[in-house]
Amino acid sequence: MLLSRPLRLGLAAGLFAVLLGGCDDAAQQTANLAPVPFQNGDECHVCGMIISDFAGPKGEAVAPGSVHKFCSTAELLGWWLQPENQHGGARLYVHDMARSDWNHPDDRHLIDATTAFYVVGVKRPGAMGATLASFAERADAERMANAEGGRVLRFDEIDQSVLQGTSGDHPHH
Repeated sequence: MLLSRPLRLGLAAGLFAVLLGGCDDAAQQTANLAPVPFQNGDECHVCGMIISDFAGPKGEAVAPGSVHKFCSTAELLGWWLQPENQHGGARLYVHDMARSDWNHPDDRHLIDATTAFYVVGVKRPGAMGATLASFAERADAERMANAEGGRVLRFDEIDQSVLQGTSGDHPHH
């Protein structure tokens, strides 16, 4: 069956529009996975506490169609360590504390949690459990660890024993 030239062009244009629309959806999905500013009154996804009531770095998991916010990096990482939470395509973010005040972390400096450096064992106030100070650069993390005690860990080195303090990394063990 031969199609007329105008019909072939119309079909080609329609197919192109569908493919281009798919690209827009992919770009929109990626844009929707950017960090989201914390608001007064936001509650921690894990413990339900008001996030702004606590000092220290916060965390969030941004997935297609949802955002989970956490009162601390430890709450975010503890949530993430649960296998069922690793399948939603979420991007994880934490504050870069080299560019933020400890008592009022700056949402303009949310960084990829999976590439961050964490100082475990600091005695600064935070939310529930271990306080893990997050940094974009290793040198900044090492500076805090040297000045205040603790050690520097990468994302994949953090497990439940670190978060629960049973690894000896913070004073609550």
